Amino acid sequence: MTKVKCLTGAGSALLAIALAASPLMHIARAQTIIEDWSNVKAPSPPELKPVTLDPKTTALLLLDFGKQNCGARPRCVASLPQVEKLAAAARAKNVLVVHSLFGQLTAADLFKEVAPQGDEQLVKSGANKFLRTDLEKILKDKGITTVIVTGTAAHGAVLNTAAAAALMGLKVVLPVDGVSAENTYVEQYTAWHLANAPGGIAPQVTITKIDMIQFGTAS
Repeated sequence: MTKVKCLTGAGSALLAIALAASPLMHIARAQTIIEDWSNVKAPSPPELKPVTLDPKTTALLLLDFGKQNCGARPRCVASLPQVEKLAAAARAKNVLVVHSLFGQLTAADLFKEVAPQGDEQLVKSGANKFLRTDLEKILKDKGITTVIVTGTAAHGAVLNTAAAAALMGLKVVLPVDGVSAENTYVEQYTAWHLANAPGGIAPQVTITKIDMIQFGTAS
């Protein structure tokens, strides 16, 4: 029969000290992200890549450029000229352009630089513009395989809609100068997340800038 000795007094104290000194105990006592918050070092930025897109299978999504929200974010207002330039280039190549809003806003609440033109469609939803809208059908009916996602807020409409598109199997092009939020950390997080997220998201996403996007000849 195996004899088991009970440790008492000094023996118990020595055992406690040994356990406290073990690597496993240090792991158990490791700080959470909240305590480590100020020690976190930002990762390297994702590589910006040029893209040439097929106009016939590409859609440009202009998300939530409302005066009430975008207008309250200086970085969003500053992005409007570049986004307007991208929209003009897309329209010149007959690229499908789709707009979005949220809440009770209407097309009249969008900045004129990025407002719908002609028969361009507009969907209305929360952060994920595929949720309870016809966006998926709109894209499928046109044979869209790639979406360029622009808009605000970066961690709201942009992040959620881009991630949903990637999970649906669509290629996602994210021009960082067409994406904005109330501060740079949010924009940084969004770009990093979409470039690195597991579960089939990151391989579908290309991080770029508007001047690095070209539209080729329709196939």
